[in-house]
Amino acid sequence: MVKIYFDKDASLDLIKDKTIAVIGYGSQGHAQAQNMRDSELNVIIGVRPEGASWKKAMKDGFEVYPISEAAERADVIFMLIPDMIQPSVYKEKIAPHMSEGKTLDFAHGFNIHFKQIVPPKNVDVIMVAPKSPGVRLRETYKEGFGVPALIAVYQDWSGRAKETALAVAKALGCTRAGVMETTFKDETESDLIGEQTVLVGGLVELIKSGFEVLVENGYPSELAYFEACNEAKLIMDLIYEKGITGMLRAVSDTAKYGGLTVGPKIIDKHVKENMRRAAEYVQNGGFAKEWIEEHRTGEKNLKRLMEEIEKHPLEKVGRFIRKTSGIQK
Repeated sequence: MVKIYFDKDASLDLIKDKTIAVIGYGSQGHAQAQNMRDSELNVIIGVRPEGASWKKAMKDGFEVYPISEAAERADVIFMLIPDMIQPSVYKEKIAPHMSEGKTLDFAHGFNIHFKQIVPPKNVDVIMVAPKSPGVRLRETYKEGFGVPALIAVYQDWSGRAKETALAVAKALGCTRAGVMETTFKDETESDLIGEQTVLVGGLVELIKSGFEVLVENGYPSELAYFEACNEAKLIMDLIYEKGITGMLRAVSDTAKYGGLTVGPKIIDKHVKENMRRAAEYVQNGGFAKEWIEEHRTGEKNLKRLMEEIEKHPLEKVGRFIRKTSGIQK
């Protein structure tokens, strides 16, 4: 069993007098900066001068600096910009200011694990990864609770890197919900495998296929959307709140029996073997190499795939239903 830490296991004392630079002011940057400020830490923001994020952070009352100046001023540097942008930003604007004793913090281990960023040996390198979008991280903090998070230590120059990670997690509100200790390797690989096989890739293809089969069998596309896509949220909400068994107890006996007998015939051993191959491709570094090259060459494949999804009949009828039902503004 993994070790789980709560409020009583963490103290803000180690970082309360330090300057924390949040690099990036998007979903996670916005939420993490505000939570830490409300936890009475000294937080500054590092973003591109005069961009939308600069103006938003200024409006929210933060001291805002160009990334290089924020890194120079900071004792703890949070890398909260997109994965593929991080290496160049780090090399050009942050690395020159990574002096002895500083801490470099990540919310995802991709660039450290795949060695796109190689920090100096005389700094701490940690990860604090809230397991929710930034909006939810902020909402739960304001409600007096938090979301679970993962922490990891890649490099412990000070001998207190884990204490720093726990302090950050506490400042974010995550130790209220529980923080699990992991490694950069395990967080990175499990995150990629989960996204590809289930959370993004698997679910999208399952929903698309279910929609297509219903339409091919003569059912109206609007009905197919409700059955294959809209109701998926209701089922996932039940699983999120009550687990799989709780979900099954909440649906009809007809749904239980049909799901438990037919489901394994759809998601069968062949699918599981495909998932194993996807996992191996992540673990051997193949996916990272492919994605880094895709980004370097302009993300043409990603743009094409996104265009294909946007034109899919599922998305066309979905946009109509979401707007008419008031879900999508």
